[in-house]
Amino acid sequence: MEISISGAKVYGYIGPDIPVLGRFPLSETLIVSWIVMLAITLFCIIITHNMKVEKISRRQALAEWLVEVANKFVVGNMGSKFSYMVPFVAALFSLSLFSNLVGLLGVRSPTADLNTEAGWAIVVFIMITAQKIKAGGFGGYLIGFTKPIPLLTPFNVLSELSTPISMACRHFGNILSGIVINGLIYTALAGASSALFGLIPGAVGNLLSSIPILDVGIPAILSFYFDWFTGVMQAYIFCMLTTMYIANAAEEG
Repeated sequence: MEISISGAKVYGYIGPDIPVLGRFPLSETLIVSWIVMLAITLFCIIITHNMKVEKISRRQALAEWLVEVANKFVVGNMGSKFSYMVPFVAALFSLSLFSNLVGLLGVRSPTADLNTEAGWAIVVFIMITAQKIKAGGFGGYLIGFTKPIPLLTPFNVLSELSTPISMACRHFGNILSGIVINGLIYTALAGASSALFGLIPGAVGNLLSSIPILDVGIPAILSFYFDWFTGVMQAYIFCMLTTMYIANAAEEG
């Protein structure tokens, strides 16, 4: 299906479910990712609006506290010479955290798509490589693959390439597993509810068995772990690995 405005094709479909804008497929991951980024931008604008030196508002106090936490995290893990990395790490953490938690609103989390984490990991890998080249030069970076002996060069190359892969797959696997487990729990409880209340004879039993009563309350307890705790922890771990890899790359160079 295609929709045209003044003869120009602006909207269509690739397959039955994936809309496209021009030549760009508009997947749910892409749309939700942009919504998350807009939400983060709006949040930052709100808490930093009308900042003052004296008699600061609660919004400004929150903004200053967040900046202080980000500074302590980056400087504590990387050293003061990497203080310029604070905006990047803070943005990465915010994007990961909001992307993980947006699933609570009933949409598919962007981090349940490996492409999301792969993009982040590639950016981090480029920054790691840049730090190694900056510290030891391009020649030193290449020579590093031959240490401690040239025979290990292929393994060193594989080890280098495994860094972004492991970062992406770790984050993706934990988020996706939580979504799958939650889905299985909801399905199992709905089936148990139907079987349990189906034992009641008559119209009352038929009515109650059609309502997934057991889905109310019980999954919320597990959601606290799979959605809230795991979402926050995965964002923290991803940023922790980012700071450690970049700092170590500067030292190795």
